Amino acid sequence: MIFRIPALLIALTIHEYAHARVAVHLGDPTPRFQGRLTLNPIPHLDPIGLIMLWLVQFGWAKPVEVEARNFKNWRQGMMWVALAGPAANLIMAFLAMVVMVILLKFNVLTDWLIITLKMIYTYNIIFAIFNMIPIPPLDGSKVLMNFLPHKLAYQYESYSRYGSFILIALIYIGVIGAIIRPVQYFLNFLMNQFIMLIF
Repeated sequence: MIFRIPALLIALTIHEYAHARVAVHLGDPTPRFQGRLTLNPIPHLDPIGLIMLWLVQFGWAKPVEVEARNFKNWRQGMMWVALAGPAANLIMAFLAMVVMVILLKFNVLTDWLIITLKMIYTYNIIFAIFNMIPIPPLDGSKVLMNFLPHKLAYQYESYSRYGSFILIALIYIGVIGAIIRPVQYFLNFLMNQFIMLIF
């Protein structure tokens, strides 16, 4: 459980920072004004969400607030901001694997470092997959809404207040795990293939 802490902090921070960075890049200064354009994990943490994530594998960070009206195309802007978080997690997972392989080659990888890097890799992969599930308010729902007609997208977003309850129910009955596991195995395969090509 101790090794989960740095892995969780890294996965949460890189995810929320990516949202903030892309939002600012696309023209919305809100994340910068609210102190979210930082790799310091503290501004991104929701204490209850972090405890829940640590204990029961389901939790949340403090969402990055975005003012979509500041984007030239608000629907596309929200989609790119949403995609940034999972994409950053996948990049971080890949970097963790690369570091692990390099340290193994130089024979300087200790047991605690192996566990930490594996945790960083695993949590970032799971964060990426979980957040792309198209259930409001997860990132996947914002991507899906970009492709829906305006009226249907608005109706879909209105269900976001029930999203957390739906997710908890789906986690409890094992549906979320059944979605994440095969995608995780596929991404593990792809990551391994990339590592083999590089090294």
